[in-house]
Amino acid sequence: MNRRMIDMYDFSSYPFPSKRFVKYAVNGMCATSHHLAAQAGVDMLKKGGNAFDAAIAAAACLPVLEPQANGLGSDAFAIIWHKGKLYGLNSSGYMGKRFSVEALRQKGFDKMPIYGFGSVTVPGAVGAWAEINKRFGRLPLSEVVEPAATYAENGHAITQNLSDMMTLFSGRLKGALDQAPECAAWFDCFMPEGKVPAPGEIYRNPDQAKTLREIGATGGESYYRGDLADKIAAYSDKFGGWITKEDLENFHPE
Repeated sequence: MNRRMIDMYDFSSYPFPSKRFVKYAVNGMCATSHHLAAQAGVDMLKKGGNAFDAAIAAAACLPVLEPQANGLGSDAFAIIWHKGKLYGLNSSGYMGKRFSVEALRQKGFDKMPIYGFGSVTVPGAVGAWAEINKRFGRLPLSEVVEPAATYAENGHAITQNLSDMMTLFSGRLKGALDQAPECAAWFDCFMPEGKVPAPGEIYRNPDQAKTLREIGATGGESYYRGDLADKIAAYSDKFGGWITKEDLENFHPE
């Protein structure tokens, strides 16, 4: 670009911080950090769903597509505008009822751990999806989470970022196994062949697909008061964790 062209160019003509072109749509759009999750949201709109269905569909995909940053055991918050009324949703969990600082010290910790059950609260994301779907959605939850289940079952291409983060966390979790042996399941899930999937490699997680479909079929109830809750509580008990069946049963989004 020569000096004359620079003088002619108005650098303030594009008011957005990103230099990507602005996208416009007629009937709706969905933006996420992964294109397949965004596609799932758009697909809900095409099926006759509303923005709430699209948001849940996209959110359910992210634990499948970007597990380094999202999980079925996470929390969720939402600010909702519906029919002229504003709603706020807090679906964050709490520490298990039998947790105490003394119990943590007895396990050899002198500060709050980063990994293992000592860092885990009762999960709220699934409860948020179910509550939003029940109150505001048009489509059944089973249909809304199906794209996520399909990605998990059929597989998706590992991104460079996901491969890099899995490599990073595999090293950190190996170092945490002495105090948090429950983290060994991470390797079974994300490194089934004993290595981190390379960028572009197709990764499948059929167990995650089954979990998502059970969440959808039961409207989230199995996760807190059914078979999935039993499995969560049993795994916690096996490794001396603090999440009990009662903790899960008592959880409700606010």
